[in-house]
This record gives sequence, C-alpha cells and structure tokens, in this order.
Amino acid sequence: MEIPLTIKDTQKALLEKKFSCVELVDAYLERIKKFDPKINSFLTITDKFAYQEAKRMDLVLRDLGDEAFKAKPLLGTIVAYKDLFLTKGIRTTAASKVLNDYIPPYSATVVKRLEDAGAICLGKLNCDAWAHGSSGENSDFGPTRNPWNLKYVPGGSSSGSGAALAANFCLLTTGTDTCGSIRLPANYCGVYGLKPTYGAVSRYGIVAMASSLDSIGHFARSIDDIKRVFKVIKGKDFKDATLKQFPEKRKFKKKLKLGLAKEFFAKGIDKQVEKNVLKAIQLLKKQGIKVMEISLPLTQYAIAVYYIIQPAEVSSNLARYDGIRFANDRTFFGAEAKRRIMLGTYVLSAGYYKAYYLKAMQVRSLIIKEVAEAFKKVDAIVAPVAPTPAFKLGEKVDDPLKMYLTDIYAATANLAGLPALAIPYGFTKTGLPLGFQVMGPRFGEETLFRIATLFEEISCYQPKTAKL
Repeated sequence: MEIPLTIKDTQKALLEKKFSCVELVDAYLERIKKFDPKINSFLTITDKFAYQEAKRMDLVLRDLGDEAFKAKPLLGTIVAYKDLFLTKGIRTTAASKVLNDYIPPYSATVVKRLEDAGAICLGKLNCDAWAHGSSGENSDFGPTRNPWNLKYVPGGSSSGSGAALAANFCLLTTGTDTCGSIRLPANYCGVYGLKPTYGAVSRYGIVAMASSLDSIGHFARSIDDIKRVFKVIKGKDFKDATLKQFPEKRKFKKKLKLGLAKEFFAKGIDKQVEKNVLKAIQLLKKQGIKVMEISLPLTQYAIAVYYIIQPAEVSSNLARYDGIRFANDRTFFGAEAKRRIMLGTYVLSAGYYKAYYLKAMQVRSLIIKEVAEAFKKVDAIVAPVAPTPAFKLGEKVDDPLKMYLTDIYAATANLAGLPALAIPYGFTKTGLPLGFQVMGPRFGEETLFRIATLFEEISCYQPKTAKL
C-alpha cells in the first residue's frame, strides 16, 4: 500500500476504508525492517504495543465514524519518540549506555497527550547521547545516517527523528531543541521542525539536558501537521513550573513585516545556503510581505554564551546518574558527556563562576533585550538554520569546536526562549536538502504558521520521501 504523507490524507484514507490502522502499522514496519538497518534511526521498535493501539483505534473509528477525529484529533497518526521522552513500560535510554536497560514507570506529558489524541507509538528514536551533539554521531548505539545520502549526517541531536520522517518510517516524530536540535535535523533531512516558545510545551518526563534552554517540539511533512500536533501538546500540565498560559489568538496585521539580520549572512555561510534563503525571501516579497534589514550585533556572542550556560546546566543535570539510585555508573558516560560535565563543572567552580557563568548570563539578558526590541519593528526574523548543508559522517567528529559552530544560527532562539520553525525548501547540487528558519516573538507560533502556510502555497514545495 502507498503510505500517505500527512495526517489529513491518512485520516481521509482511514475513513474511506482504504486501509486500517493495523494495515498502516504493517506498512511502516515493513519499511523500517527493509531500510532502517542502514540508517539506524530506531533504537527500540514497539510493534506489539503499536498493534494493540492500532486495533483499539480501528474500533473507535468503526464505532464513531468521522466523529472519532473530533474525540481523537490525531487518530491513526503513527508517531515515534526521540529516546529522551519517557514512555511507560518502554525502554528509554537517552541514547546512552548509562540508561541501557531503563524502563520508566510513567510517560512524559507530551507522550500522554499524543496517545490520548489517538497517536500510535511505533518506537523510540536514536539521538546524540543525552542530546549532546549536532550531527547524530554521539549516540552510544552508533550514528544515524541521512536517508538522502548515507555518507552524510542527518543533523543532531534529534537525528533519528529527522531521518525516520524523511525515510517515511512514521508520520510524526518528536524532538528536543536546546540549540537547534530540532531545526538542524529538520533542515538536513528536508522536513518541517518546530521549536516552540520556552514555556509553551511541558518538559515533564523528558530527560533534561540544559533546563533553562530545553524546548520540546516535533517534526512533520506539512505545516498543517505541525499546527495540529502543537494544538494537542501545548499548554499547562501543572507538572512543569515553567509553563505559561498560552495567550489567546492575536489579531494579525494585514501585512507581515519580516526582518533579515545582516549578522546572519556574514563570512562563513555556504553560498548555496545563502542563495537559497534569499530566493525564499524573494518569493515572500512577491506576495506583498515587506522585508527589512535589521541588526542584531549581540547575536555574534550567542554561541559562546550558549557553550558556557549549557555545559554548566548539563553538569548539574547529569549529577543524578551516579549508578546508586538507578541505571549504570559514570564509567558508562561517553566522551562528549564527559567533556560537557568537565566544562560545566569548571565554569561553575568558585574561582571562575563570576568570570564565566555569571558574565554569560548577563550577556544572555542583553541578547534577550536586543531581540525583543527587534520584534517591535518586525513580526518575524528569517535566517539560515545552519551555515552549511549536511556534512559527511566523520568530517567534524574529531574537532568539537568546529562541530559546535554548526549551531551558530540556532542559539539566539534558545537563549531568548523564542519559537522558531525550520521550513524545508530545495536541494543542493548534490541532492542534499536545504531550507531556512523563521523566528518569532515569545508565543508567536501562530505568526510562524501563517508565514509557513503562505510560503507552502506560493512555493508549491512539499517535503519528499528520500529514495532509499
């Protein structure tokens, strides 16, 4: 059977009895069995659980007909979770041998909300261990490969999430974005990826990396799917104290105004990436959207600030994995985890706290203020996702500083707690996906959706399935 690529098309086909939820699970598992051994996107496949839920959803559909989609808006949506999301009774490893055999006693809020909405879990996805990485090469269970070219990385840390969706192994995947970890794999794999506002989606039940930066989001093949899922997962759960009441829908201006930060197009950006972003902007301008150049001079410090704050919070969060209460001991930590623990412990130490961590937090406050001022002039900011397209496996793995620079355009949104959306558009001359990102003001997701919907219409561009 031909697998539909969007939630809308899947539900339409289910209603027309072209296939059942059970048959849908069959089709996805067949693709995974055939192609995933060379991609390595899944760490755990929950086939028994998936069939159990699929049978239950088929009964709901049989009993309620099209009313079933009102009760369960994501009915029939086959989902796979980044392996940082706790899933009750299903192994969760954070792609680290420290948690090799950990079975959580409860599920993350996002997992529960998706399953209550009718989504069917197919398994857990590979990622950089503890979400430490930009390429997917830091997993203790082996790297994930880019479905478009197996010699290239899929982006990280949500590597399996981007790759599994591009390979059409499922309809929806989840991810975490601490510094581009959703947007980067979305960009490298040619799909949509949403990093919501910090405080919009619950972090409860998700393995923490850097608690003041972690955002919980998802990947999909259409902006409509992104919107549908966000509507289900956002909002208070009274378990994550950072959550804010999502504001009522704002009144949209008749004409949007986009900002183009000149600092994001400085020396070092790949010519194909730059040309493609500017081409996308020209399409938006033809629709009457005004684009103006803005300046965000402090963003040049964003990546340096991030790589002080993040390791500090990592060293604190990973302290709980001592091998006493649960899991394996510290000797099971990989090289990247050890590097970040040591860096974080150093910047938090008595002699260096003020010189590094405190100063970084002060600069972070200035960046937040600078970006807030920019949003008084524009509705959203357009930028590249990464300075280059996907790079070859092993190309940067021995040079951590070079690898960290992959996140240079991602850090601003995380430091300021802003929503950002990776939009796929075009390919390189060698067939690797390209795209761009739009960043909005806090709780400005609807503006980002509006821009993406408009771009999807005028560009007639739809994410494709990688030819495997």
